[in-house]
Amino acid sequence: MADNLITMTLEDDKTTRPEPKRGKPCPPDVPEKFWDEETGEIRLDALLKSYRELERKLSRMVSVPGDGADEEERRRFLRALGVPESPEEYHIEPRHPLVTADPDVNRRLHEAGFTPAQVQLVYDLAAERLLPLIAEAAQLFEAERQIERLKEHFGGEERWQRAARQLAAWGKANLPEAVFEALSSTYEGVLAMQRMMQRNEPGILKDAEPARAPNEDELRALMRDPRYWRRRDPAIVERVAEGFRRLFPEER
Repeated sequence: MADNLITMTLEDDKTTRPEPKRGKPCPPDVPEKFWDEETGEIRLDALLKSYRELERKLSRMVSVPGDGADEEERRRFLRALGVPESPEEYHIEPRHPLVTADPDVNRRLHEAGFTPAQVQLVYDLAAERLLPLIAEAAQLFEAERQIERLKEHFGGEERWQRAARQLAAWGKANLPEAVFEALSSTYEGVLAMQRMMQRNEPGILKDAEPARAPNEDELRALMRDPRYWRRRDPAIVERVAEGFRRLFPEER
């Protein structure tokens, strides 16, 4: 029986071709990138390179000081965050003339570990949020003070209420709206309007000058008036409502 030439060729190839060399497996506790299978040893060059890179990263990291940290450790941490050495190094850009850098405030912020950006934000928020509240409180205080003067002038709360209703009715009937509002906003203006009412002076007539319809900003400002949101003065409430009706007639 003739030999199978193909089978013989393949068998001869197996006997002549060397077996591939198998490397030594990587131990389970060694990362594969550090293992050389051919030599069966750890790749020291790769290990050292990785170690040096890790050392560089650690040197740039800043540890947060714990409760038992000394002052020097805390100081290094704050300097790394950008906190200056002293509160005098804060450079504040005032957003309003009434809100400028205060040495005592800066000292307290520095003790708390505020960065320059955080300190600037404190001053910015004071100008943005506190000043309007202070201004509104000052206006309210002044209005209450002038009302007390009017009560005293007219002889008490009841008499002032009666006079206020009379003045409101006369002023709306005889004065331009802007003039009536201006006179009604101060103690002296109310007394001047009272004298005009008593003398029935024709010097300022309601029809002498057509009242300009207030714009939306003026109406919003009027809504912040304590007479609108606190005392709910009917005249002020009606003025605001009428103003919006004029501005937006299609929404009636």
